[in-house]
Amino acid sequence: MLPTLSKGRTPAASRQPNPVFAHYFLRIIKWQQMDIEYTFWQMFHLCTSPKVVYQHTKYHKQTKNQWARDDPAFVVICSLLLSVSTLAYCAAYGNSPGHAVVVVISVLLFHLIITGVVLATFCWLLTNNYLREEAPNSHVVEQRVEWLYAFDVHCNSFFPMFVLLYVIHYFLSPLLVAHGFIPVLLSNLLFMVAVSYYHYLNFLGYDVLPFLEKTTFFLYPIGFAIILAPILILGGFNPSRYVMNMYFSRWW
Repeated sequence: MLPTLSKGRTPAASRQPNPVFAHYFLRIIKWQQMDIEYTFWQMFHLCTSPKVVYQHTKYHKQTKNQWARDDPAFVVICSLLLSVSTLAYCAAYGNSPGHAVVVVISVLLFHLIITGVVLATFCWLLTNNYLREEAPNSHVVEQRVEWLYAFDVHCNSFFPMFVLLYVIHYFLSPLLVAHGFIPVLLSNLLFMVAVSYYHYLNFLGYDVLPFLEKTTFFLYPIGFAIILAPILILGGFNPSRYVMNMYFSRWW
């Protein structure tokens, strides 16, 4: 008698945790298993030649049979660097150690994690529901964008923006938060470049997937940023002063 799959086991199997997520989060507490050197290699090339990083993503798919990283090192290191840069801002502009703790936690949660989850979920739903190519026939295996890969794309896109808006911005902040036209101009240009580069990397991340079409959709926000920047400059809006005022209001 041939073995059969019991129907009663199907719901139970569906309730099992995703092994990819379980393995991913398990490696966060086992830092010895993280590939730190490769992570820094990725971070460097995301700022200099991002196409090389996504070329390696294809190799990862061929060897691991998934597009997403199975190593949380990128998120962990990015979180650490973001914490250090935020502490530097707090040391220069903060009120107290307690205020610094609040600022670091809020930046980590809202700038990286919560924003990343929301944007990754949006892109995951968008790509799977509207940008996938129709399968030519019923014999072709249907491919879908993994949510964890969408989060990877966000983290990849976030890192160069972090360099521009958290590191370079920090050293230029005395100039950028000053009054006058030049600070307004430089601040808007810096934010425009950072946002544009974020969306360009977002485009590269999804364009590398062979089963997606019309991925140029992810480039549209760049045009919006280019149009918006001159309007904000002529209106005298300084994004650096606005953001700094949100966290360190006693300075302004």
